[in-house]
Order: sequence, then structure tokens, then C-alpha cells
Amino acid sequence: MSSIELTKEKIELPEMPAVPGLCFRGFQGKSDYPLMVAVVEGSRVVDETEWVNSVEEVAIDYAHLTNCNPTTDMIFAEVNGEVVGYGRCWWQNMVDGSITYYFFAHLLPEWRHSGIRRAMVRHLKQRLYQIAEDHPAEPEKFFMNWALQTETDWANVLLAEGHEVVRYGFSMVRSNLDNIPDCPLPDGLVVRRGSDAESRQIWEAAREAFRDHWGMSEWSEESFTGWSAYPDYNPSLWQIAWAGDEVAGGVLNFIDKKENDENGRLRGYTDPIFVRRPWRKQGVAKALIARSFQVLKEAGMAEAALGVDAENLSGALHLYRKMGFEEVKRSMTFKKPL
Repeated sequence: MSSIELTKEKIELPEMPAVPGLCFRGFQGKSDYPLMVAVVEGSRVVDETEWVNSVEEVAIDYAHLTNCNPTTDMIFAEVNGEVVGYGRCWWQNMVDGSITYYFFAHLLPEWRHSGIRRAMVRHLKQRLYQIAEDHPAEPEKFFMNWALQTETDWANVLLAEGHEVVRYGFSMVRSNLDNIPDCPLPDGLVVRRGSDAESRQIWEAAREAFRDHWGMSEWSEESFTGWSAYPDYNPSLWQIAWAGDEVAGGVLNFIDKKENDENGRLRGYTDPIFVRRPWRKQGVAKALIARSFQVLKEAGMAEAALGVDAENLSGALHLYRKMGFEEVKRSMTFKKPL
């Protein structure tokens, strides 16, 4: 396998798209964060994405990366000295024993169909092949990516690279917080809001519960240490069910203020939702979601949202529909053997 030349200033690709003034380079540190945000924000209208990026959150993300070195695992596309796109790759050990290799490549809409995005993808995949050479041969190895149904250019690039859709998910919204149902908890459980002091125990309980979900990676220590740094981290919004001193389940509600401001709405997220095995199929999630509606309403929100795996075996999709959520957008998971 040929090696990839990686320098901070310039990355040489075997096949360069025929775009005047185009060059590729590596990551140059914190000064790249505003440029990365500009690319993502410049793509939101065309891709119909609602999530709003910020330099603050990028800095948090990149301070807590797992199995990724930005110096070697990123690529930036410049045209006449202006950043028009960037990408990154990383890998994760999965709960099922396999190893999954991830990448993304963001590109401003006006430069799509120029070959730049696919060139970045091929570079990142080549980098992942190099990384995989140092991993044990026995585990199954896959590429995995995601795309919203509205991110048609990104989905088409993945399909052209031989990646296949293997799973769908839904973004769901409950359009009001009226008529909140009365859903009792099972005997022996009590609910209280979260706290910083209990956040580690709650996180460990969620990690245990999510190990049963499809396509889950092993949660890293970095994901915990970076968690409380995000602006929307607010334990006072959480609804946690306790069985004595054990966490039975929880809804880690949050409000993304900048997203609400940008989209002119009052939305809170009842997400993520988890219930540990001993307390499943007893109405715990239903009771916690109902209480979460009330918490969000008291915080001034007018609607609730969450994401769900469309093929979740626990019956989550059916439950969310019963609780008043409706599908508003579909997402796709792509996979390809390494």
C-alpha cells in the first residue's frame, strides 16, 4: 500500500481534481476552528440541517477526540487560499467485537460536483487503511457513515464509493407540550432531577444500557470528561429513575439555545433515553418521558424532539408515537467492509 504524504502545510493527492487554485493541506490548530464552522454553516440551507455549529463546541469536540489525531487524520481543501471544505477520520472498537472506521467530508455547496469531496473521501479512506494495518487481523472491520435524507450530495458520494444503506433512523417531534399524560412509575422507583455529583453514576448506567443497542461503540473516558463542557449540559433538566441507590433509567433532557434562536422556535430534547435491563418493559421510559415534557414546559419550551433507530428492537419507535412524537426527517446509516 502506498504511503500518504502528510504535512501541516500541504497534502499531495495522487489524483487532483481539475479546479484552478485548489490545494489540500493538513490541520493547523485552533485557527482552523472558525473556518470549519463557516463550512458547516455555509452548507446548512442546502442540506436542510437544523443543528447549529459553534467555535466553542468545535473546541470542546477536538479537546476530547478518541482514536483520532487531527494532525494526521484531517484534510482541508482550499481554493485560492480560502477553505472550502474539510474532513476527518477516526476509528472505534465496537461492543460486538468488530472495529469500525469513520470519516466525513464537508464541502461548501458551490464546490460540489467538482470532485473535491470525493478526493477528500478517498484520502481519508486511504488513511484509515493505514491505521487498520496496525490493528489485529481477527475482528471484522467496517466503514460506517451517516447522512440525513436531505444531504443528497453526501449520500451520493458514499453510494458512489460502494457504501450501502443498512439502517434508517428518524428525527421525531412532539409539536406541543399540552395534554401531558399521567404515567405512573413502577413500585419501588422514585424520580429526581440529575446533579453534577451523580453524573458519573448516571453516565455509567446509560453506557451499560446502550450496549444493547445496534451499532454501538465502546464509550470512551474522553466522552465522559468532555460531556459537562458542552453549553447544553444541564443536569437540572434530567429525569432519573432510582431504585434505592441504583439508576434504573433516565432521560437526559437538554435545550440547544443557539439552535432555537437560529430556527425561531422553543424546542427541548427528550434525548437520550435509556432503561437498564432489570427495569425494562415496565413503563419506566414512558413515565420518564411524560415527566420530561413537564420539565421542558416549565423551562419555557413549546415542543419536544428526539432521535430513534427505526429498527430498535425495544419498541422505542412505537412508544414515541404513542407519546405524541411524529417523524419529521429520516437519516441513513451506511456501511462497507473495510
